[in-house]
Amino acid sequence: MNNYLLITIIVIYLAFLFLIAFWAEKNSKSRWVNNPYIYVLSLAVYCSAWTYYGSVGIASQSGISFLTIYLGPVISIPLWIVVMKKIIRISKQHKISSIADFISLRYGNNRFLGALVTMICVFAIVPYISLQLKAISETFEIITDETSYVSTSVLDDSTFYIAVLLAVFVAFFGTQATDASQRRKGIMTTVAVESILKLVFFLVIGIYVTFFLFDGTTQIYEKASQLDNFREITSFNGLEAGFNWMFTIALSFFAIFLLPRQFHVAVVENDREKYLKKAIWLFPLYLLLFNVFVIFIAWGGNLTLRDEVNQDYYTLLLPLHHDNLILAMLVFLGGFSAVISMVVVSTLALSTMVSNNLIIPYGFLDKFIKSNPEKNANYIKNIRRISIFSLIIIAYFFYINFSYELSLFSIGLISFVVIAQLAPSFFIGLFWNRGSARAAKIGMIIGVFIVIYTLILPFVFNVLAENNSFVDQGLFRVELLKPYALFGIDFLSPEAHAFFWSMFFNTFSFLIFSLLSKGNYRERNYAEMFVNSSNYANLQEGAFVWKGEAYVSDIRNVLTRFLGEERTERALNLFNLKYKVSKEEERADSRLINFSEKLLTGSIGSASARILIGSVAKEQPVSLLEVLKILEESKETIATNKALKEKSNELTILTNQLKEANSELLLQDRLKDEFLDTIAHELKTPITSIKAASEVLTDGDDMPDELQSKFLNNIVTDADRLARLIHNILDLEKLSSGREELEIQSNQISSTIEKAIYGISQIADSKGINVIHKNGSETIAKYDEDRMLQVLTNLLSNALKFTEPEKGIIKVVTKEKKNEIMIIVEDNGKGIPKEDFNYIFDKFYQSKHQNIKKPMGSGLGLAISKEIIESHQGEIWIDKQYKKGARFVFTIPK
Repeated sequence: MNNYLLITIIVIYLAFLFLIAFWAEKNSKSRWVNNPYIYVLSLAVYCSAWTYYGSVGIASQSGISFLTIYLGPVISIPLWIVVMKKIIRISKQHKISSIADFISLRYGNNRFLGALVTMICVFAIVPYISLQLKAISETFEIITDETSYVSTSVLDDSTFYIAVLLAVFVAFFGTQATDASQRRKGIMTTVAVESILKLVFFLVIGIYVTFFLFDGTTQIYEKASQLDNFREITSFNGLEAGFNWMFTIALSFFAIFLLPRQFHVAVVENDREKYLKKAIWLFPLYLLLFNVFVIFIAWGGNLTLRDEVNQDYYTLLLPLHHDNLILAMLVFLGGFSAVISMVVVSTLALSTMVSNNLIIPYGFLDKFIKSNPEKNANYIKNIRRISIFSLIIIAYFFYINFSYELSLFSIGLISFVVIAQLAPSFFIGLFWNRGSARAAKIGMIIGVFIVIYTLILPFVFNVLAENNSFVDQGLFRVELLKPYALFGIDFLSPEAHAFFWSMFFNTFSFLIFSLLSKGNYRERNYAEMFVNSSNYANLQEGAFVWKGEAYVSDIRNVLTRFLGEERTERALNLFNLKYKVSKEEERADSRLINFSEKLLTGSIGSASARILIGSVAKEQPVSLLEVLKILEESKETIATNKALKEKSNELTILTNQLKEANSELLLQDRLKDEFLDTIAHELKTPITSIKAASEVLTDGDDMPDELQSKFLNNIVTDADRLARLIHNILDLEKLSSGREELEIQSNQISSTIEKAIYGISQIADSKGINVIHKNGSETIAKYDEDRMLQVLTNLLSNALKFTEPEKGIIKVVTKEKKNEIMIIVEDNGKGIPKEDFNYIFDKFYQSKHQNIKKPMGSGLGLAISKEIIESHQGEIWIDKQYKKGARFVFTIPK
């Protein structure tokens, strides 16, 4: 492919990424931008050019040892629920924007420690960025044909201009706000899209090699097994290789936490802690998919291509070897995506660290104090932009001068070993409050010195010197000081060897000096807040120990120089409301000091924020005993608040229960009054009728026999009604009080139903209503048959009342279930109005709007039926979904 055409494609692709980032920034509230999948895919920035190309290269030479770089992150992921959640909570509480700020804050906002961490990160990551540029340059050269133009200087090197475009991208989208703790939705969305593309394109090349160039995995394995080094690349090669595996896995374990780009995407860009639940299974799945075809591509390259080619680029060389230029172009874009995401996030994270922990605290603080908010904001943004360009340019020149001597895998491992020197102070400091800033600094410096001695210097001597006696004979020709075999350990790889000794001396120094030298009160204060973060999460400012004299007006002036007057006033008003502090208060307390430092931390870093606030606050030393006393009081306050909250909740629950009980008593009292009124009314009606008829009969001596007989029949009817009413009331009272003894016997339910139907059959026949019994099976159940007949008769009688003569149909259906029998009584009548659903089983309740004439009955039938069914440990209800009439359903146990 012509190099001008390739450059055009690259520019179009970069423009596409610019558009995605621009769209994401404009739609920062959209669900497409704010979701756990964007977060998980941004974590895949871990998969850089080293993963995309270098894994295949190492797999072709050393077999499955490439997996060590992925096993570390996979092993660490389950710990994220505990460790990463703690890191995220602390970072959000203190507006931390980088790993340098995090470590510096843990050890009392120590300015030198923040600068040291930054220098270590720059020392580790600049070669790592050069690795990405090396991948761009070499793949660009591979995919372009021999007739294409070959660069001879920096100014006509396409890699240089690609690096500059990446710096422009980061500077534009990464420095729009001065607060570095703010989320960069545009960059993160772009990284997520790139993560999808590089995975898809890698899987495509894997499928192509495995199933198109070869006839599946079995054929590749059979052919690869004939290679001379097959046994060597498919085994551990003894205990020594096992140690190399263990140390390399530990390296990658630390890297997933400590690499500036990983800390940035996992901690700074985390919107919600619940995203971690998705990450702990989806991120390992992503890594698994990325490695499914690595070994098969490596074997395919070994079988197809000659030994002289660079094995790192088998993914690109194999499709080109078979003249598949389109697939090669896709692979190139996938690798380019891996490079871009790594370079963009790494330079963004490093530029924040350089500005907040090196340039601002050691050169620009005085200038900031004298300037206005607009100038300060521009200063901070410009410092970060210059840092971004400087880092990428330095990485470019490192690539030009040094990276040709090393493979992608080697450069990556060297960076991992250097960055691992942060591990003791980072991890131990999270769980051990005795760790001191002095110990952290000494440990890191010794660890980096060991790495330089055992790994960096041998590499430099190999490049610059022809006679390398330092490597072969050791320093001062002392055998035990050989850089690759320090103190006689010569069986480890150079990277594992450097990692082992550096971590040993680093950790040992950190522990010893922490025990020998106590940190100052500020270190101990932050140590308590970090180690026991869950205890102080609700007291944040209250757990901060500060003693001295400060004035609100001075602090307001400092904040205004960075945040502007409007934002400062808004922040202070929120502070006053939160802590119920008067606006007229002149003196500042420890809460306002801590609050102000946090406001500035995102913009200028924790160390600079401390210095600025300290410049207007006269701080007095606090003894360790006072620190511990105040922290204990904070713990007691938390415990007291928690106890008070629990008591308050208990009282609230008890009050609600009393209210419910009182409401229930009032309801029962009202129901009792209504019940007595209804009984009086229902009893009065037949008594009045009987009395009136009796008086007429008494006075009417000459009354015709026919009329006299009619009055006598009315008296009998009303007397029967009165007797029935009294019987139902007594019946309901016995059932409600539980004094009714049921005669439970085994009965055939279908036989009982037939008896009930027979009892109302004459009325049904006279009205022309069809009663149908659908019997599923001859089921035996235990119940009181007389009572069950009473229930069925009540339901059937109600159906007869509200079903239209000559057209009515009543169905009785039996369904047998596992532990119960269900009986359904349904009709095609007028149905039950919605407003009656909740009251239909109440005493004396009769459905309204059913007929013009008030239906006959006492209104106790369904109430009695409900009591009978419940006394059988069953349930009765209305089917609210039935629309063709009324449907009653009840169940009884077998």
